[in-house]
Amino acid sequence: MLAFLGAVICIIASVPLAAGPARALPGGPDNASAAPGPQRGLSALHGAGSPAGPSALPGAPVASARPLPPAPLFSRFLCTPLAAACPSSSSSSGPEPGGAGGAAAAEREELLLLQSAAEQLRQTALQQEARIRADRDTIRELTGKLARCEGGPQAAGPRRDTMADGAWDSPALVLELEDAVRALRDRIERIEQELPARVNLSTAPASAPVMPTALNSKMDELEGQLLAKVLALEKERAALSHGSQRQRQEVEKELDVLQGRVAELEHGSSAYSPPDAFKVSIPIRNNYMYARVRKALPELYAFTVCMWLRSRSGGTGQGTPFSYSVPGQANEIVLLEAGHEPLELLINDKVAQLPLSLKESNWHHICISWTTRDGLWSAYQDGELRGSGENLAAWHPIKPHGVLILGQEQDTLGGRFDATQAFVGDIAQFNLWDHALTPAQVLGIANCTGPLLGNVLPWEDKLVEAFGGATKDPFDVCKARAKA
Repeated sequence: MLAFLGAVICIIASVPLAAGPARALPGGPDNASAAPGPQRGLSALHGAGSPAGPSALPGAPVASARPLPPAPLFSRFLCTPLAAACPSSSSSSGPEPGGAGGAAAAEREELLLLQSAAEQLRQTALQQEARIRADRDTIRELTGKLARCEGGPQAAGPRRDTMADGAWDSPALVLELEDAVRALRDRIERIEQELPARVNLSTAPASAPVMPTALNSKMDELEGQLLAKVLALEKERAALSHGSQRQRQEVEKELDVLQGRVAELEHGSSAYSPPDAFKVSIPIRNNYMYARVRKALPELYAFTVCMWLRSRSGGTGQGTPFSYSVPGQANEIVLLEAGHEPLELLINDKVAQLPLSLKESNWHHICISWTTRDGLWSAYQDGELRGSGENLAAWHPIKPHGVLILGQEQDTLGGRFDATQAFVGDIAQFNLWDHALTPAQVLGIANCTGPLLGNVLPWEDKLVEAFGGATKDPFDVCKARAKA
């Protein structure tokens, strides 16, 4: 590129000199002191080997008839530093004969020299153009290789080998190519270093990624909040344990009602049956047949319990129609007839004998009332007051959250039944109130003229569950007595 620019500058510098006005050589007829312009221009072009004699332009006086020797041709570039000095006035000897023919020959020689120089310039330009094209192709190829390297193995395609094109003698181009190759090498090395890391991440799912510090702190904070929430929920659950148990019992009751209704539909009973129209039957004496009341009792300072009983014990005693135990006291309330002993009422292990006589296989209505004040009690059979007393567990309140069992006597809370104390027969309309009923109310219930459900524990099918072979059967005691 530098050679090409130098050639162009030399051509531009030589043209004005060749076209300048002719001046006579010193010593000529007109005493001219300057040599012709063309000869000085050619001397500058051709260097030390060019002739130093004068040469006149056409129409000028002929200084000499001597023909000029032919100028040598040079194959190198035009702008070569001159080794010889420019022609001086001493070299000219004035006009000679035959000067016109010498001038024409000199012009032809100069024309040939200019043509040769132009041809050399054209060849140089063609070479430079070819080199530029080769460099452009090389740069395009390097750019494509770089793009393939950046795009990974998927971007690989057919390759062309153009690196062997021509000579590379331009220093600037060589430096540019070296920089490009160095940058390409650096990028390839970075890509090669990144590829194993990507492959390891994709092929090793078990390795846990390194989380940023901010993310780790955020996760720790969320974990702490979650733990605090769990602890709060546990405390809330502990505080609401009684409420949840009550809700569970209510759900179980509703399920029992639904099951009873489904059983009635399966047996084809289409007649309406009130929720208290059933009985619990225990056919034989054992320690595993019983019924359990699902509703928990509150703390009581007085109560009245009424029920219908029909014993089938065969003269061996009524057994235990019901028993209520609490934690720490298995005999909180017990109605018991063991063998031929009279029927007894136990409250907190204190005993009162009841003047009641129940006939075998007959339905009898029993009511017992008690109050903690002075331990007063009363016993009714079939609507009539049969006896009363006092000092039965006086000033002792009935404890709450116990277990009420029909047909068995509890030696522990909800269990350890004794077969000799079991009730055999039928129980119906077991109701409990938190106060003492009046004699008129008791008579109305016994005569079926004033039915009344207990305000603490009503006789409902959903509140009573039978176990061990005991059954719940539809039964309306008032209708049964009317038929009898």
